[in-house]
Amino acid sequence: MPRKVVVIGSGFAGLSAAAFMAKAGWQVQVLEKHDQAGGRARRLSAEGFHFDMGPSWYWMPDVFERFFNQFGKKVSDQYELKRLDPSYRIYFDDGPVDIPANPEKFKSYLESIEKGAAAQLDKFLNEAAYKYQVGMQELVFRPGLSIMELLDWKIIRNIFRIDIFSSITKHIESHFQHPKIKQILSFPVLFLGSLPEHTPALYSLMNYADLTLGTWYPMGGMYRIVEAMKAVAEEQGAQFVFNTEARKINIENGSVKSVIASDGKEFFADVVIGGADYHFIETQLLPEKSRSYSRQYWESRKMAPSCLLYYIGLNRKVPGLQHHSLFFDADFTIHARDIYENPSWPTHPLFYVSNVTATDPEQAPEGFDNIFILIPVAAGLDGDDITLREKYFDIVSERFKHHTGFDLKNHIVLKKTFGPSDFVNEYHAYKGNAYGLANTLMQTANLKPSCRSKKVKNLFYTGQLTVPGPGVPPALISGEIVAKEVIRCFG
Repeated sequence: MPRKVVVIGSGFAGLSAAAFMAKAGWQVQVLEKHDQAGGRARRLSAEGFHFDMGPSWYWMPDVFERFFNQFGKKVSDQYELKRLDPSYRIYFDDGPVDIPANPEKFKSYLESIEKGAAAQLDKFLNEAAYKYQVGMQELVFRPGLSIMELLDWKIIRNIFRIDIFSSITKHIESHFQHPKIKQILSFPVLFLGSLPEHTPALYSLMNYADLTLGTWYPMGGMYRIVEAMKAVAEEQGAQFVFNTEARKINIENGSVKSVIASDGKEFFADVVIGGADYHFIETQLLPEKSRSYSRQYWESRKMAPSCLLYYIGLNRKVPGLQHHSLFFDADFTIHARDIYENPSWPTHPLFYVSNVTATDPEQAPEGFDNIFILIPVAAGLDGDDITLREKYFDIVSERFKHHTGFDLKNHIVLKKTFGPSDFVNEYHAYKGNAYGLANTLMQTANLKPSCRSKKVKNLFYTGQLTVPGPGVPPALISGEIVAKEVIRCFG
């Protein structure tokens, strides 16, 4: 009789873990609080508009291809990918800059504002490509259970070449001087949840992912990935149980016996994989003696930001608005200070706008636009009531109007908001974080919360609070890592 594994949560990491465990012959049940799979990547549909509620960037296409290949499939079998060109637009205080998909065009732009920058970009991206290769082959697929994993000769011989001990800020400044270039190249590491000066230069591999591998979009939205991964898991035999929230993990003699759900139903398991918020599982589902980490430990963690989100349906199209737009028209250091140094509601926020209907008109009624706005804010803030959310919407809509000439407020037919308190209520997110732990040097690899419980021998974890870290591609990898670790331990 096959062994049973219960996966708590059906975000990208939970979906990945479920698929790999089912492929290995385990009986898999996935418990999901909501009425659909995806976790933070759920879909919101209303009045003919379809919004991806969370992730909206498709980078590192090789990771998605690798996932589906392991089940005998290709990405092209699952959904249609389009490469965006321009990849995205950045609005500076003196006007917009498009980041072209063609590297030669991007080099021409850099050369136009800093002599010699094109040659420096070649050097920079060659270094980034090497880090990407080493990172993907030697680092990212390790379970992070011991420092000994990093004492592999392949890693040791590359330790200085991959720039673990320098910051991405210093690395960029060693190649470029123009402030716009530095800001453009610093942007991708913001996905990692920390200031560039606190992020290892290893993560210039994100620049390779951005500028070389490209920015893509799955037609139908990011939720198409969720649907495809769920279908793969079900084909392998996994069962999904929706509208069912885990409320308690029963422990007997140091092992998980079962998971008690919100409706009182008991799900027996030989192994449990926690794909929900790690802190929530530890502090709310486990008895105190079975917890691996103390309250002081969690309070000492550096969290990636939370965010204010706005899902906006417009009754007309915004002329010329690109799929991805970054509004870097305010001082980044001021906003960064409000997030990382003195956590408070930002005084001059930077923000991001997604307009998927620029690429995929079917995500809104004909002739309408589907707009998603994100303002990064510090984790752990209180007070995101409707008054505060409207205050920040007024701020960003005015700046949007200044740069595009389009007044969002005159054309809104649908508007929904989502803030830090919603991340807590909907996802049990620790401190309302949106992106997990910050990827600082001291929160890398085995210095992250372990993917295997230190107290309960058949309890494992996957997702953005454990290895390898935040982001959609790392989530797919996290599920694979934990599944392999379960199989290694239990067969």
